[in-house]
Amino acid sequence: MIGRLLAGVGIGFGVMIAPVYIAEISPSIARGSLTSFPEIFVNLGILLGYISNYAFSGLPVNISWRIMLGVGLLPSVFIVFALLVIPESPRWLVMQNRLEEARRVLLKTNDTEREAAERLAEIQVAAGSANAEKYEAKALWPEIFNPTPAVRWMLITGCGIQYFQQITGIDATVYYSPTIFREAGIEGNTHLLAATVGFGFTKTIFILIAIFLIDKVGRKPLLYTSTIGMTFSLLSLSLTLTFLRDGPLGIVLAFLSVSANVAFFSVGIGPICWVLSSEIFPLRLRAQSSALGAVENRVSSGLVTMSFLTVSCLIMVGGTFFVFSLFSAISPVFIYACVPETKGKSLEEIEMTFQSVRESQGEVELGDAARLVQRQ
Repeated sequence: MIGRLLAGVGIGFGVMIAPVYIAEISPSIARGSLTSFPEIFVNLGILLGYISNYAFSGLPVNISWRIMLGVGLLPSVFIVFALLVIPESPRWLVMQNRLEEARRVLLKTNDTEREAAERLAEIQVAAGSANAEKYEAKALWPEIFNPTPAVRWMLITGCGIQYFQQITGIDATVYYSPTIFREAGIEGNTHLLAATVGFGFTKTIFILIAIFLIDKVGRKPLLYTSTIGMTFSLLSLSLTLTFLRDGPLGIVLAFLSVSANVAFFSVGIGPICWVLSSEIFPLRLRAQSSALGAVENRVSSGLVTMSFLTVSCLIMVGGTFFVFSLFSAISPVFIYACVPETKGKSLEEIEMTFQSVRESQGEVELGDAARLVQRQ
């Protein structure tokens, strides 16, 4: 139990810190792809967990679960050694007035010295503003809980996208996939585990596709594709489990619906949720605000997964996924109204855009961001 508790604390730190760190160290042109990497490795880990469940399912129960938990030690050891060589965030270094170290890091992450110098100048402007407002945790929380219009918009966007990522039931689909496939008519633990491995593989592949598209297509087109596709997939799964279960056609449609749902999730809102949460907040509030978003994500996930079986007993599994489809249908409206397109913009440009946002407009436009930064 203590080991599980410590693992949960470590995962909590990683969920919040990894996207923020990658966003702060990445060049603008590749920030979306690089910030999506934690999501791909999370899902790779889930896929390996499914595979290990399948591979060790034939061993005695008192041995198999110990081996499955022990295998997780290997990537943890790798991470410990990797942390010894990765550089510190240049934005954090500037906040600590360690400008020469920040410049060296930026030279490694930008193509030319000129680009590195421009990024350093932008970071210094943002850091100067943060220092002027006394960059202390005790001074920041009142600003978060009593925000200015710009910060309020950022919080609505960051926490809202985290909420919609989970309220559509993706974690319930992942955790209870054997229950879903059993409801569809698949029998036998081996067949259930094989079906689970298949949809886990689909989830991982489509996150790889998202990594290649996010900095080319942009965040919002992928979010629209993702949420609309999830809505139809969840509705299809709901109808299949309600009217066509326990037959060959129902099994095929249920597997295809689950696979389509995780595919649409993985190509859009899955990784992009963390990308947006790590890039929209100003430097002085980034750590605290991103942490709030991560808490929103985990609390929503916990509520959905803990209530899934209870709700399924009341309205059946098909009814539960119909509810998920309704939540998913609302998410494109939220994306249209609240989520900006941040492709190709520096973190400082995004911050300036929110500072000048016109709240009367339905969408947030970033067209004047570069000129606003230059005026600084």
